[in-house]
Amino acid sequence: MRVVIAGGHGQIALLLERVLAGRGHTPVGIVRNPDHAADLEAAGAQAVVLDLERADVAAVAEVVEGADAVVFAAGGGPDSGAARKDTVDRGAAALLADAAEQAGVRRYVMVSSMGTDKADPTSDDVFQVYLRAKKAADDDLRSRDLDWTVVRPGRLTDDPAGGRVQVGSLGRGEIPRADVATVLAEVLITDTTIGTTFDLLAGHQTIEAALAGL
Repeated sequence: MRVVIAGGHGQIALLLERVLAGRGHTPVGIVRNPDHAADLEAAGAQAVVLDLERADVAAVAEVVEGADAVVFAAGGGPDSGAARKDTVDRGAAALLADAAEQAGVRRYVMVSSMGTDKADPTSDDVFQVYLRAKKAADDDLRSRDLDWTVVRPGRLTDDPAGGRVQVGSLGRGEIPRADVATVLAEVLITDTTIGTTFDLLAGHQTIEAALAGL
């Protein structure tokens, strides 16, 4: 598979690129900073330098043309303000969906967040703005005629991969980024996850068994 990943230099994205490359797939990461290209190449991915906050649909569609799937793993970053939560976490996600539609790429996997359904609708707190932006991106994707999956991890850690997870509608918890990456790789080849939205935490099931139970 050729998989185009928006936010290709993010921590989850780099891990996903390694997993996909290790399985014989072709990951392509979209990055804004050309200095990050070497890190993607070291992970086994091709790097495309493109600023999703400034690019138009045609430019993104050119990148995703011929791909088997796209993954949205971009984000404004923990230190960004409210404005970039909208332009990246919502706007860039919608732009990628527009480009996928234009290029005829049906498979779209969204890396979202737990708690989006409980975001405060009026708060100016940046985290609440972030949750609202992620919810808007999820809602937009689910309204489209694409083969979408929305994955909502809990609090992310840098712990080693445990290989055991739980999925569904869950309470608070955490999960290693490495396990999130492996789940995303499995979602891409598990057609039964199409049209599903699920929370993701560390748990006791194998990844394959957990996804099979959705």
